[in-house]
Amino acid sequence: GKELIPTIGSKPLLISRSKNTTLIINKIKDDLNRYDTNITYGHLNYDCCEFDLTRLEVIAKNNNCDSVIGCGGGKVLDASKLLADRLCLPCITIPLSAATCAGWTALSNIYSPQGAYIRDQSLKRCPELIIFDYQFIRTAPKRTLASGIADALAKWYEASLNNSQSKDVLVQQAVQMARVLRDQLFIDSAMAMKDRHSDSWTRVAESCGLTAGLIGGIGGASCRTAVAHALHNGLTQIPSIKQHLHGEIVGYGILIQLYLEEISLDNKLAKQARLQLLPLFKILSIPTSLNELGLAKINIDSLKEVCNFAFNPKSDIHKIPFDLNQELLLEAMINSNKIRPEEDNLAISTPSEYYADA
Repeated sequence: GKELIPTIGSKPLLISRSKNTTLIINKIKDDLNRYDTNITYGHLNYDCCEFDLTRLEVIAKNNNCDSVIGCGGGKVLDASKLLADRLCLPCITIPLSAATCAGWTALSNIYSPQGAYIRDQSLKRCPELIIFDYQFIRTAPKRTLASGIADALAKWYEASLNNSQSKDVLVQQAVQMARVLRDQLFIDSAMAMKDRHSDSWTRVAESCGLTAGLIGGIGGASCRTAVAHALHNGLTQIPSIKQHLHGEIVGYGILIQLYLEEISLDNKLAKQARLQLLPLFKILSIPTSLNELGLAKINIDSLKEVCNFAFNPKSDIHKIPFDLNQELLLEAMINSNKIRPEEDNLAISTPSEYYADA
């Protein structure tokens, strides 16, 4: 696919970040030089952050770049897509892991220099080209694939919750695609984690890096996020959470969402789904509690800030089809340290005692 890049732009700005991918970046540069492309290199210092975007915009303009190539993980790809969108240039993405579906979505998430989620930005179009090179992606740490599995699984749990009453045929089809995606991941994930040269690995990598991106593209915003991603966005406001990958935090958010469906709607299927996920998340090392997120000693005021951000006026959490507030979300997070498959009758603590100290 690299031979297609010069047909899109001969003076690309190539953006990457991690030092761990230097060998791959150098290989891509060497390959592109064979096609007489004039490459300008841009390094990200942060996540998809305005400080980097402003600096890279100047670099792109000063070097008369005619395209943008993003090479790396989801936040590198988001930054590349957003910069290309602002400069009205074509974008090419080269994912170096299957941790997210950012490679071809028309959406970017913007973060602070400290890694806190700020907002998402819809883009005018998807990238012109995505190069999904299995050899590159196989070099990524196994943890990134596990994170991608959790993030892709969220498509079903969030899209099905938000759209149970939708009459839009494209939304209905996107939700059904999310269901098939979930089933595929349940079937193949364990083997994919064991053997990165197996057919299961290929199916899972494609599911996380490609299929997951189709769902929001076909079904629109209502098929992208609900409680799980809103909680992720809130948790990123805690500096120490940066040690976890996007999908790891979203995976925890799925469990919280299902627990809220269970206690708010008396939904036994939500409980069954949660218990079904826990063994898989154990295989994937996805956090299932505040303790496993490294937040065992977090104070209640910080958790309240997480909940408040999750409920900010622009949050997709307001689209869910049942009543939910910050207190219930706080309660669910507190109880996440107790929720285990063997505990059928949980003693639900009320957050009122914690608010009393505020």
